[in-house]
Amino acid sequence: MSEVLCWLLGAYLLVLLAHVILSWVPRPPEPLRPVVVGVRALTEPVLAPLRRAIPPVRLGSAALDVSILIVFFVLSIVRSAICG
Repeated sequence: MSEVLCWLLGAYLLVLLAHVILSWVPRPPEPLRPVVVGVRALTEPVLAPLRRAIPPVRLGSAALDVSILIVFFVLSIVRSAICG
């Protein structure tokens, strides 16, 4: 059971990483859009509540969304605690 949980946590961390990378692409090409929609469908239910609770950090004229960093670090800690 813990092996499956370790695998799922690792896979979700990769999905979060894909979310970060895809967020840098302002207008993805048409063949990539289903991937973008799928990644957002998997990450937004977790990230949206955090975004409402934690405002973005202002860096001059830009804003840094720290919600994904928090989720990434918490899941990494949980994964290392469970998986060793």
